[in-house]
Amino acid sequence: MAQFGSPPPFPTTETSSEMRKKQKQEDEQEQQPLGSLPEGPLVEILSRVPYSSLCRFKCVSKPWLALCSDPQVRKRCPQTLSGFFHHRPHGRLGVNFRNLSGRGPPMVDPSLPFLRKSYELVNPEHCCGGLILCRCWKSGHSGEDEYNLVVCNPATEKWTELPPCPIEFDLFIETEQYLGFDPAFPSRFVVFLNLWNKVAIYSSDTGRWTVVQSGWIYGPRTMGYLECVFLNGTMHLLTSQPSILTVDTKGEVWGEIDIPGNVPQSCVDHSIGQSQGCLYAWYVDNPNTCQLSVWALQEYGSENWTLKHTVNILELFGRHRRKADESYKMFAIHPDRNLIFLTDGKKKTISYDMDNQEVHVIGICKKLWGVQPYIPCFAEWPSVGH
Repeated sequence: MAQFGSPPPFPTTETSSEMRKKQKQEDEQEQQPLGSLPEGPLVEILSRVPYSSLCRFKCVSKPWLALCSDPQVRKRCPQTLSGFFHHRPHGRLGVNFRNLSGRGPPMVDPSLPFLRKSYELVNPEHCCGGLILCRCWKSGHSGEDEYNLVVCNPATEKWTELPPCPIEFDLFIETEQYLGFDPAFPSRFVVFLNLWNKVAIYSSDTGRWTVVQSGWIYGPRTMGYLECVFLNGTMHLLTSQPSILTVDTKGEVWGEIDIPGNVPQSCVDHSIGQSQGCLYAWYVDNPNTCQLSVWALQEYGSENWTLKHTVNILELFGRHRRKADESYKMFAIHPDRNLIFLTDGKKKTISYDMDNQEVHVIGICKKLWGVQPYIPCFAEWPSVGH
């Protein structure tokens, strides 16, 4: 007759309690983004991670999503170029957004949905640092000139509506609008309205407009908000001459800076930008040879430009000559590195490191135009904002 051992004992109360305790510890460990690593050191680590990496970490788990969305973590992480806003094709209202890597969904929703709770139509105009100046219509049936000027921060979804400008716009005279913002002073911004013979300046410090006589009445024509740089508390505007017009935030100091080098008559696609605290200017000497020259004003106020780099754009794109439907140009420079961005005017966008002369393809897609660099800013918004 077979011998069977005695059946295993039922779990005691103490055994069940230990099992529940163990399961609870495992559940709590699962909820920790890095297991046993305390949250304090983890927050310190994440605060040193670029925002683009922080966005990718959100996909790991729900605890990671919560931690990487913490405003205190986002505010402390180092901010640098994250991508580019660019105009939609065929003149359609609004903008698109391209990540710097050229991959993945947009880090920023270019439709600015947080504004659409208050406005029916939203048209982003000018991006400066981490802020965007928009024209917003509360009704789709409003007239073209019946809009409000709004400055918003897409990273924090905070925004403020500017009071009406004290000058009436002439519909037959184009009004140029510029936003000035320095992340070093995140609670302060200015907006310039260039009305040919007068300039209206809005300051977030005072919450009011100031109207001054323009110092550019008899100067060359400016190229618009796509060709402006806010640096050292001064707005810099590229002209068709080409030269650079300047004005301070109070409209008291007006000036003009000559474009560097002996600019040839065949020069095309001259533009300006800023990098590592310096004003930059660049141009292509000829649309057929496509030789690019990049200059830096390393001592601001001296007007002594330094030639930083020259390169043949055709070679960067692996071409021997330019085709009739191609228009090569440099459209931006990285704010923290000697890295420039170029397009062939059709589909291909590349980056080029001026130090090690390396080329990387960012994307092969539709044509980029009206490109504006975007650097997220998570600083606290002034109390008057939404």
